[in-house]
Amino acid sequence: MSKAKEHLITIQNSLKDIEFILNDVDFKVTKAVENKILKPAIRMHIIKIAEQFNKLKDEDEYGVLSKFDKKDLRGISAVRNFIAHDYDSVDDEIIDDVLRYNFPKLKDDIEAILATEF
Repeated sequence: MSKAKEHLITIQNSLKDIEFILNDVDFKVTKAVENKILKPAIRMHIIKIAEQFNKLKDEDEYGVLSKFDKKDLRGISAVRNFIAHDYDSVDDEIIDDVLRYNFPKLKDDIEAILATEF
């Protein structure tokens, strides 16, 4: 299995783990990001996802990265940096928006790439 495929599967698994976490609160995203136990778990998965994209970049996997919207990739990196470097001041609304609007598209993109590229 290629390293790029491994990174995409790791991202896909983190997205599934986030869905599992959200399932615990009946997919009420706001409730999840306000929960003192679930919020750190969600944030760590977001960091993990961003790190996998960084690995793709470090390994010059630009063919794979070109399948994603550049704006989305910058957004994932920015959210990761906010979480990693200023954990306490990350606005829950940002995480809420990422989970509601960005991750469903990311999940679809990953599934499509894995189905057609590898």
